[in-house]
Amino acid sequence: MRKLIVFNHISLDGYFTDAHGDMGFARNVTPDAEWDAFVEGNAGGGGTLVFGRVTYEMMASYWPTPAAAEQMPLVAGRMNSAPKVVFSRGLQQASWNNTRLVKSDLPGEIRKMKNELGEDMLIFGSGSIVSQLAQAGLIDEYQFIVDPVVLGSGRTMFAGVQGRLPLKLKQVRSFGNGNVLLTYELLK
Repeated sequence: MRKLIVFNHISLDGYFTDAHGDMGFARNVTPDAEWDAFVEGNAGGGGTLVFGRVTYEMMASYWPTPAAAEQMPLVAGRMNSAPKVVFSRGLQQASWNNTRLVKSDLPGEIRKMKNELGEDMLIFGSGSIVSQLAQAGLIDEYQFIVDPVVLGSGRTMFAGVQGRLPLKLKQVRSFGNGNVLLTYELLK
């Protein structure tokens, strides 16, 4: 069975976007060779990328561009070639390379995808999708990059989750730039 993994940056105060929906705080990183190597090694790790409309449009507006290919060629190549699924009721088409658009039944489609053969699935951003799938118990692992910044307000990816979400810490890794990777698995 394929795993569904969330990979998101969060601020020290727990927000994955600021009050205006911007995730730019995650790009304000002190130069760090170890961090750069981690990003290159982790990007589009071979599995299916899962997005909501907002994150999909943000990613699709950058990764296929010449600027992305110049600035981060390995990451851009992986992002562009990876299979992608975007969940959106309002999006009419998904034109980014290797993207499939799904308009309904988010939990049902994810259950079906988890039972297919293949590599794991990875959610970037997409807070409303994370919230819905966390509530349904469909996310197997959470990978949070805690960025050394306090936003004061913003959006948590767990808005609307009812009750507790029992998690077990699997890994902690710190980087010279102040970022910390926290990896948790869902206790079932």
